[in-house]
Amino acid sequence: MDNSSTETLLRRDLAACYRLFDWLGWTELIFNHITVRLPESPKGHTHYLINPFGLHYAEVTPENLVRVNLQGDVQGEAKQLVNRAGFVIHSAIHAARGDAHCIMHMHTTAGCAVSCKEEGLRADNFYSAMLVGDVAYHDYEGVTTKLDEQPRLVSSLGQCNHMILRNHGLLAVGPDVPTTFNRLWTLQRGCEIQLASDSGAGPNRQIAREVLMEVPKSRVAASSEIHRLVFDAMLRRANIRRADH
Repeated sequence: MDNSSTETLLRRDLAACYRLFDWLGWTELIFNHITVRLPESPKGHTHYLINPFGLHYAEVTPENLVRVNLQGDVQGEAKQLVNRAGFVIHSAIHAARGDAHCIMHMHTTAGCAVSCKEEGLRADNFYSAMLVGDVAYHDYEGVTTKLDEQPRLVSSLGQCNHMILRNHGLLAVGPDVPTTFNRLWTLQRGCEIQLASDSGAGPNRQIAREVLMEVPKSRVAASSEIHRLVFDAMLRRANIRRADH
């Protein structure tokens, strides 16, 4: 498959994912971002797709996604604006992690709430147990618009695929849109269950360490085919078409 065909498919997946986020209630006015790295250009330049600043997630289409380089410069004839915070976070990770083809960041109530807790996400529920050893933390430095934060952000993420931005929100990376979506969904569910369990009386029951060491080998580490089945099922449930059906 040539690069142009690959970009067309990536645009369809990414635009559908933006609309799925909207259906799930994972939006924050016109803010936050989901990005996908494109195949390298003949000159070896790295570009990625991002939503145009000013549109709601429900308005994102394959055609209006913006192609930018790692310096945040819009490529082609499009003149759409790109949000500064989205550029700082996403360009840094795309540049540093060759496996991070897709990056998703959001400010859900559950995610933000857990990010404000000193202990962060505990591994004591069905979903958070799947993430043991794969959740990084990054300290809050204000709105992410300063380039000098990029090295610290990348260092905080390390080789993890999930990150809780302290006092801020959630982030996940992956090799494609479906895998990254399933990773972020699991992180979000872990946060939701923790908040719900903490509202009940009595202490939470801990999971045995030997069980925790085995659990992460399950669904979140599943094959790309499973992640695609999950993603496509959610698109059908939300009645979202990928524009190629």
